[in-house]
Amino acid sequence: MSGVAGFQWPWQYSFPPFFTLQPNLETRQKQLEAWCSLVLSYCKHKKIFSFDVTEAQTCELFHNKAINRRLSMEDLTFVLEILRKRGNLHWRDKKKTHFTIIWRTPEQWGSMLYDWAQKTGKLNTVCTLFELANGVDTTEEEFYGLDDSLILASLRTLELSRKAELIDREGVKFFP
Repeated sequence: MSGVAGFQWPWQYSFPPFFTLQPNLETRQKQLEAWCSLVLSYCKHKKIFSFDVTEAQTCELFHNKAINRRLSMEDLTFVLEILRKRGNLHWRDKKKTHFTIIWRTPEQWGSMLYDWAQKTGKLNTVCTLFELANGVDTTEEEFYGLDDSLILASLRTLELSRKAELIDREGVKFFP
């Protein structure tokens, strides 16, 4: 089933029981794995880095209008908690109403940012975080639009390997 702008929905997405967590433990584990995979691939394809839980429930990802099925709030919360335990989700507030989806690790993002800096001659140059995430030079990069908290976490991994230095949480200098 083809979706928005070429996204390939998995077969389960058209299967009504997929939208209700199953009682059989083995079936549920496979179902949760499929949900986690779907959430990560969908967010990666659409370059979604953060969500509001209420908006998520009405989003096409968790609501298949063609078969009139949606994941309940309880089941959605359960899937999100599994993603958190796997390291693919970070709650942005204590009430768990907003979250960041992590479809790449900070180390992977850091590597991509450093590769970009090398490729574009930005070594020994100061770049702002805004320039990295929203600049005209990065519009074709996978990290374009990356959430500020993920940019910072990614740059911290580069700091640890002495490939970059954060400057007042607003800029970064990449080193050769």
